Amino acid sequence: MTFYVVIPARYASTRLPGKPLLDIQGKPMIRRVADACEASGAAAVIIATDHQPIADIFRDSKRATAMLTRVDHASGTDRVAEVALNKSWGGDEIVVNVQGDEPQIPPALIDQVAKLLADDGRADIATLCTPIASLSEFLDPNVVKVTAASDGAVLYFSRAPIPWSRDTAATLATQREFPRAFRHVGIYAYRVAALVKMTRLPPSSLEQIEKLEQLRALQAGMRIVMAQAVIPPGSGVDTPADLEHVRSTEAQNRRR
Repeated sequence: MTFYVVIPARYASTRLPGKPLLDIQGKPMIRRVADACEASGAAAVIIATDHQPIADIFRDSKRATAMLTRVDHASGTDRVAEVALNKSWGGDEIVVNVQGDEPQIPPALIDQVAKLLADDGRADIATLCTPIASLSEFLDPNVVKVTAASDGAVLYFSRAPIPWSRDTAATLATQREFPRAFRHVGIYAYRVAALVKMTRLPPSSLEQIEKLEQLRALQAGMRIVMAQAVIPPGSGVDTPADLEHVRSTEAQNRRR
């Protein structure tokens, strides 16, 4: 199985300006993400960025390389599609989108999501999930929930708490159970043809309501398959608090 990894890395960030360059135990965040991707089975690792100093980090890199992309992309997915088109990858080739703010992403999950797509000839996209661990997580709109059919095909992504246990609570305030609830892990494997198709579609109505780009693919009838992550996905960095948490855990790992 051959697949590629593309890491979109945009310099601007509302909550953490210059996020890819932020230091985590002596390394820029984007370098840590690339290290994890290099440890996977990917045939190539490409950082897709709009900022020359980010690209410069990989000037002397042995495996990961950087490509400067347009500055006006609406999403990281668009940035990944630009790389795929620039590289002239075939429509059936598999490309994994690893977010540039996931410095603790386990390489095993990169391999898992690529294999999941490769093993399902009908699928356009593959992704992962992990069980919801707490009621607060279940009710948090910043935690994206996902449900799937028995064959692994995704039915829906939502910021709402799904599936809802009707018999145990009438309101959000009284809900205490979250059976069969899964949190979406934001890593995707695409067939290149599906990736290009998705980025050329206009934002869908459900996407605009939930502010979840993956709903564009679902609403267009594309098949997304999902599996439970084989190991915990690690911590991403969206806020200053997230950054401090990752710095702390990496410091602990270094001391071991």
